[in-house]
Amino acid sequence: MKIFYVSAECFPVAKVGGLADVVGSLPKYLSKIGVETSVVIPAYQMPWFEGKLYKIVHKGAFHLGNEHLYFEVRYFIDDILGFPFYTIHIPSKFDRYGVYAGSDGYYFGDDLERNIAFQRAFLTWIRDGNVNVDIVHCHDHHTGLIPFMMKYAYEFQPLSGIPTVFTIHNERYQGAFGWSKQFLLPQFDSWKSGLLEWANVINPLASAVRCAYKVTTVSPNYMNELMYDSAGLEQLFRSESWKSVGILNGIDNEVWDPSTDPMIEYHLKKDIIKYKTENKKILCKITGLDPNLPLYGFIGRLVLEKGAEFIAGLIDTWLSRHKNINFVILGTGDKSIESAFQSVAYKHASNVACMLAYNETMSHKIYAGADFLLMPSRVEPCGLNQMFAMRYGTLPIVRTTGGLKDSVKDISEEGGVGIRFDHMNFDQMMHAIGRAYDMYQNKDFKNFCVKNAMALDYSWNASAQKYKDIYNSIM
Repeated sequence: MKIFYVSAECFPVAKVGGLADVVGSLPKYLSKIGVETSVVIPAYQMPWFEGKLYKIVHKGAFHLGNEHLYFEVRYFIDDILGFPFYTIHIPSKFDRYGVYAGSDGYYFGDDLERNIAFQRAFLTWIRDGNVNVDIVHCHDHHTGLIPFMMKYAYEFQPLSGIPTVFTIHNERYQGAFGWSKQFLLPQFDSWKSGLLEWANVINPLASAVRCAYKVTTVSPNYMNELMYDSAGLEQLFRSESWKSVGILNGIDNEVWDPSTDPMIEYHLKKDIIKYKTENKKILCKITGLDPNLPLYGFIGRLVLEKGAEFIAGLIDTWLSRHKNINFVILGTGDKSIESAFQSVAYKHASNVACMLAYNETMSHKIYAGADFLLMPSRVEPCGLNQMFAMRYGTLPIVRTTGGLKDSVKDISEEGGVGIRFDHMNFDQMMHAIGRAYDMYQNKDFKNFCVKNAMALDYSWNASAQKYKDIYNSIM
């Protein structure tokens, strides 16, 4: 069985969010159970590509509106990611540093043209390049037009018999655009135009949900939530529920292994508590914080979706009353939220370390060294940070939403190792921080939870089998 994953991101090549982690790890686990899975993404100008060997396996061209675009497909030799990996080089579209935005943080502004060019180049290659593929698996709206074009675009009719699967990582980003841009698409059966439309515009995510053979989301609870809160697509998800299923994401236990992780200095041997203690000392030395105090971490985008605008106020309120907690913040995002963190870090310099950057190495150090991880998310389709944290012995504090509900049990429940709260309000978040503080004072219970958290298995093994079952069902 040969599957092609089509995506805008893939770890470690090009990562912005959890999409990259899934696309960069799930194929490895599928290959272990007999599913040959290749990945193709655009050819960005990213540091990962420097010095990597590839061969050009296909060249082609097509018209995108008034543009005549050339492209070439590059296969990276030796399967260095653990699976066959390809990029599509389209001059003038993706030969830039960054996935969606440049190093200055500003979005490129031509995402629509870039996304459609990538999808059309991929389909042109599959059609003309004698590519052996049984199923095309598309990820998020960047590739959401592929199921429609394979079925109904005249030039891709030879591909109409190949089934498609579509996975939604975040429905808030739908890629919608007006009908005035229809000229960017290949000609198609106009009687089928309704399969592109939602709310009077072309909506790639909605179209993929309608046209794909199977639709998956990244957690069971998120699949249920979409039927009642999905930025205008509620009725669509209810009507297509018959072919939709939620599968909880996993993590790559080979990359995220506290006993071998090259990004942390003290590795897990037999003594879990010593491993946590030593990594906390190292992290506190880097950040200038007191290792004798409980340490709360936040890793991620500083945006409303993550509830990040609450955190600076929570820190300031707590530390204005008590100087008995430390906080370490890692991430970038909304400039007003960044400014709030800078202010609270300045005001409480001895208790707050704020790093406004994306730093993969530092994130691993925080997972290994912190006591608790804050995830007060408004929306979290699956969330991987809480799984990374538990794998490294850091206990998550999360809101009951999406995959956080599926993956984190509260300490009040049997087998619970984390702390959950239900509503997006300041008081509940403050109460959750207080519960964690009380837990920290009970060393035996806290250490018991740490050991239980690290024993949980959130690898891709179980989820990979569920994807294989889906593929088998539509072959």
